[in-house]
Amino acid sequence: MRTTGTTRSPGAALAALAGAQFTVMLGTSIVNVALPQIRSGVGLSDSATTWVVNAYGLAFGALLLAGGRAADLLGQRRILLVGLGVFAASSLAAGLAATSPVLIAARAVQGLGAAAIAPAALALVMDVFPPGPGRGKALGVWGAVSGAGGAAGVLLGGVLTQAWGWQWIFYTVAIGTTLVLAAAVAGVPRAPAQVSGRFDLLGTATVTVALTALVWGLTTARRTGWSDASVLGSFAVAASLFAAFVLVERRHPHPLLPPRVLRTGRVAAGNVLMALLGSVWIALFFFLPLYQQQVLGDSPLATGLGQLPLAFANMLGSTLAPRISRRIGATVTVTGALLTEAAGLLWLSRVSAHGSYAVDVLGPSILIGLGLSIAFVQLTALSVEGAPVQDSGLAGGLVNTTRQVGGAVGLAVLATLAGTATAHAAPHQPHLEALTAGYRTAFAISSAVLAATAALALGLSRRRSAAPASDGPVPQPAAHH
Repeated sequence: MRTTGTTRSPGAALAALAGAQFTVMLGTSIVNVALPQIRSGVGLSDSATTWVVNAYGLAFGALLLAGGRAADLLGQRRILLVGLGVFAASSLAAGLAATSPVLIAARAVQGLGAAAIAPAALALVMDVFPPGPGRGKALGVWGAVSGAGGAAGVLLGGVLTQAWGWQWIFYTVAIGTTLVLAAAVAGVPRAPAQVSGRFDLLGTATVTVALTALVWGLTTARRTGWSDASVLGSFAVAASLFAAFVLVERRHPHPLLPPRVLRTGRVAAGNVLMALLGSVWIALFFFLPLYQQQVLGDSPLATGLGQLPLAFANMLGSTLAPRISRRIGATVTVTGALLTEAAGLLWLSRVSAHGSYAVDVLGPSILIGLGLSIAFVQLTALSVEGAPVQDSGLAGGLVNTTRQVGGAVGLAVLATLAGTATAHAAPHQPHLEALTAGYRTAFAISSAVLAATAALALGLSRRRSAAPASDGPVPQPAAHH
């Protein structure tokens, strides 16, 4: 263990760090079910309602790299505590918001706090638990709370909104984050900064604005269409700034994203696969609650309860992932998990406009939860295991960035395709049938993406295993040790 300071229990540290990750995932999903009530509560327009979700996602996705590098330069524990404090305060502000600008601003600041929490917490997990079975188990817990946080957000959002009003979704997050902050102060050991040098302000600004432009264009395209001038303009700005970022990084003595990070181990491969997994993951939690509410007619509370089997399957899969990997190897585990999730989504693509939760949703949810959780645990390990110690926070920020940006791309594309399928079906079929046709399209394409991702995982593994010996040994995911 490389941490310093007073000796603390690794279990207590893991509990606090897992709690931090849970709050980030909770903040992503808890507002989805409550959007109609939030809209009427603060007088949001149609476009402003989407920004209750987008403001958080934009800030989170765009600032993750900066958050990861700040953790390496200033100390991972310090950045974690600051991020938790910002997240708690902004959650309280969102609950107290009486106007839409204040609410949207508070959600953006929540995203800023999450961008500090996620990479710092993951780097601390890797620091507290050295390579071996202990790290594999810790990453299993990490995967379990990540999936559970997304599902719990839908459930809590429905329960709290129905019982006490939408404000309590934010008050509850604020209270929970404060408790996690106290647990982190008590349980997470102090660790020195992992790297010295100056913060790459120009590189940070360039990539942050580039990511913001990219995610903004993708989220706006869902509403205005891909040919809209503002969407095309945002993509042009993003492309130009990404090119500028590459030039800046080549000349900076302490770049935000050192090339060594992507050349080490299987970090690059892991991030490519994580982006593809994220493209399906975020879309799933967007479309499935909509199908339950708009087609099956479930209430917000029933929709939330319907996520519990998926959450339990997710926790089970995350717990089993290290054991499975030790038995059959990381490559087979990742491939099998992706194919399992693909099978669940293919099953889900057969949903009916006149179906039921038990027949159409329950079985696929269990398969999806198992496959998603195992794949997430293994790809997280793959994406950070080989990174140099001084770049552990950055590696954590990078894998979260690829998942978020992949999710934004996937959701924008799938929402467009689903909308097109619904529009084509609308003149010939009843409303519910047309809606269901769109959801079937989204689930079927998601299944195909995951099947292709599984094939890519096999191909990348073979390419790495065939690499020359001079490249050095390839670090294996922690679950192997």
